[in-house]
Amino acid sequence: MTQAPQVIALSCGEPGGIGPEIAVAAWQRLRQDCPFVWIGDPRHLPKGTPTQVVQHPAEATEICADAFPVMPLQFAGDNTPGTADSRNAAGVIQSIETAVALVTSGQASAVCTAPIHKKALIDGAGFAYPGHTEFLAALAGVDRVVMMLASQQLRVVPATIHIALSEVPTALTPSLLREVITLTEQGLRQQFGIPAPRIALTGLNPHAGEGGAMGHEELDWIADLIGEMRTEGLSLTGPHPADTLFHAAARKTYDAAIAMYHDQALIPIKTLDFDKGVNVTLGLPFIRTSPDHGTAFDIAGQGRANPSSLIEALRLAQTMAAARNA
Repeated sequence: MTQAPQVIALSCGEPGGIGPEIAVAAWQRLRQDCPFVWIGDPRHLPKGTPTQVVQHPAEATEICADAFPVMPLQFAGDNTPGTADSRNAAGVIQSIETAVALVTSGQASAVCTAPIHKKALIDGAGFAYPGHTEFLAALAGVDRVVMMLASQQLRVVPATIHIALSEVPTALTPSLLREVITLTEQGLRQQFGIPAPRIALTGLNPHAGEGGAMGHEELDWIADLIGEMRTEGLSLTGPHPADTLFHAAARKTYDAAIAMYHDQALIPIKTLDFDKGVNVTLGLPFIRTSPDHGTAFDIAGQGRANPSSLIEALRLAQTMAAARNA
């Protein structure tokens, strides 16, 4: 089977946010060694950007050194930095769909997505998904995906995301945690090239329940599920107290950690590597990465946006594509 070219399809994200300027900043840093093609309306890019239109992503490998490769889309509105324009909603959605089509057809090696503004998409195009990830899952035709936050220091997966802390004990079920463990293990093997992934799991409660003194979920079913999946051949440890799982020595003992809820996972990675964390979606039939930040309307167009997370997202997408092909 012919391998996809090592070119990443970068969707434009919200035009009024920092997406256009960090895309150009990332190109300026990476153009010698990480080709990508930007999908969006060239009018939305910073003035003076040396663009070149491409018809096929593979053209970017030759163009990237000298010009910013663009697969142009015509949006309904211009962009005003710091302001979302709902007229551009259909174009933002089309940019994501185009990126997915390019990678699923083998024309690109991975998808990287710039931040979107959900309200603008709802107002302008009736966007029916909670966010980027769910839309990508729908485009790919899969029911369950997993969010991983990754940096050079830590890979961590929250089993439950973006729900109130009071809802976590109900949402966290044996079937959900089994799916999260399975997709994480498969992703580490297939997309990160780790043949026998080591996964550590936190407990739900402080001190992993401390023998039932601080909660019973660990005793009632979490430890049993981990033991059961170990007998199936997975390299799992836990449940560990979350407050001792993320220091330097502990991180050397696993390839990824699974935490039981959002803050348990995101606080350590944002503390360790705030500017360079990357959002990776596991469970899709293609590679998808994204910077771990939002549209940052408050600094858009001011030349203050830090492109580090997007740069790392593009680099990681390239590394994952190479590992998958190998």
